[in-house]
Amino acid sequence: MQTSFSELTDSQWQVIDKIIYDQRKRKHSLRTIINAIFSLNNGGVQWRNLDSKYPPWQTVFYHFTQFKERGIWENILNTMVENERKRQGIQDTPSLLSIDSQSVKKVQFTNEETGIDGGKNVNGRKRTILVDSLGLPWSIKVTAANISDNQAGILAVDLLSGKVPRLKKITADSGYKSDRRSGCFQRTRRNKLRMES
Repeated sequence: MQTSFSELTDSQWQVIDKIIYDQRKRKHSLRTIINAIFSLNNGGVQWRNLDSKYPPWQTVFYHFTQFKERGIWENILNTMVENERKRQGIQDTPSLLSIDSQSVKKVQFTNEETGIDGGKNVNGRKRTILVDSLGLPWSIKVTAANISDNQAGILAVDLLSGKVPRLKKITADSGYKSDRRSGCFQRTRRNKLRMES
């Protein structure tokens, strides 16, 4: 079910503006461009079908890719997650995360690498995500669907570096174990993490 889109409030924009910290004068404000990106994401429409009240889609797409390359999207997500945890009255980083993945069929005309997930019989991409006990995302990694859950999990855990100093444990299903004695995350994190099935 699609929810209606509402543009950024002043307080939401202040948080994002601090992360972007770009004082250059522009024809189109970054706030309008971010609203355009969020609108596209909410509506699930193609770039070329961007609402005419926003800047040209090429301008919006350019900024979207620049923010991706500069790590701005990740910084925005991290800030939002930490702020929500504080709002809930808990510490800003978790001690426990849970990991899982989902394979989705490839989208026509995509340039992204795809593969076949034999277990789910899906030709496409795999999204691996680590969430805390509130369901808030801490790491998201997208790979070809033929990458094993174990391999994709290692890549997703590597994205946590420096973000979760309190982390003690990651729970996962058996798809993330390399063998019955030890989970893959124990080896990649020098036994600082324990995986449970």
